[in-house]
Amino acid sequence: MTIQLPILGRPIRVALAGCGRISSNHFEALARHKDQVELVAVCDTHPQTLVAAAQRTGVEGFSSLTQMLAHSDADIVVLATPSGLHSQQAIEVARSGRHVLSEKPMATKFEDGVAMVQACRDAGVKLFVVKQNRLNATVQAVKRALAAGRFGRVYMSTVNVFWTRPQSYYDAASWRGRWDMDGGAFMNQASHYVDLLDWLVGPVDNVHAYTATLARDIEAEDTGVMSLRLRHGGLASISVTMLTYPQNLEGSITILGEKGTVKIGGTAVNKIEHWCFDSTHPDDEAIKSASYETPSVYGFGHAAYYDNVFKTLRGQADAQVDGYEGLRSLELLVAAYRSARDGCRVGLPLVF
Repeated sequence: MTIQLPILGRPIRVALAGCGRISSNHFEALARHKDQVELVAVCDTHPQTLVAAAQRTGVEGFSSLTQMLAHSDADIVVLATPSGLHSQQAIEVARSGRHVLSEKPMATKFEDGVAMVQACRDAGVKLFVVKQNRLNATVQAVKRALAAGRFGRVYMSTVNVFWTRPQSYYDAASWRGRWDMDGGAFMNQASHYVDLLDWLVGPVDNVHAYTATLARDIEAEDTGVMSLRLRHGGLASISVTMLTYPQNLEGSITILGEKGTVKIGGTAVNKIEHWCFDSTHPDDEAIKSASYETPSVYGFGHAAYYDNVFKTLRGQADAQVDGYEGLRSLELLVAAYRSARDGCRVGLPLVF
């Protein structure tokens, strides 16, 4: 194992694999850090998508990850590819001596996520997993209130993800909605919200879930519910559907405690809709300006997430969301799917 030294005195070189729907957020975030990073290559297996990305970024395009690794000098490779490919691609990147940044979810199977962590550890490279919603101003305010003990004992937490994905969305890419490559509403669209629940009020002790495929022609679920018991004794629920008519309605989390109640809503946890505690705090004034408008459910957290990644690679910070953190929400997602499949409550940690 070769331990990578901090990258100092030059731009950090970034390559990106997968130039589809989410890649624009990465390109925009990298552009915000153009004073310290350089995008050096992109790759995609779809020729037209690759050409468009290469023209947009002005960098060389490759038709495969293997080609890109062989012919570029990237320090870190971003995986914005279908989720089912992340594990094998992360292992290939790690073995080439590059750091890895994976979009969510890091894998569709828990054992594949573990393999990613192990490969990066063995190669002496870092593994980052994108959880940009943690960095929303609204979410950060709630995290600070929890850390300060303002809620007292947390009794109940609820997450709602009421979005819409028409059949045309799934038909546009053959991997969408497949168990092996994508998963369903929980694993894909609600992955960040599962992470937020666990990060804010977890860890989770056990989960009981139901899933259904009610209207979309896909393998995985378009609708699901989870009931959860948390380690501290509180209860929680997650309700998700991609069938909301006629458009995305809500992406929210509500926390009910003995001394405070908060709801972050909007379409993507972008608005403080309720903020009430038994005592005042300096943060309360800032809450008035924490809400923001967002043109998409992705929000604006990618640039802030990259800031931590680059500081980590320069030896100036520790990774906020590394592979081990990524495994936590993946484990919860896998537990929920097992529960739905077997019709029983599933405890955490998982036993293999």
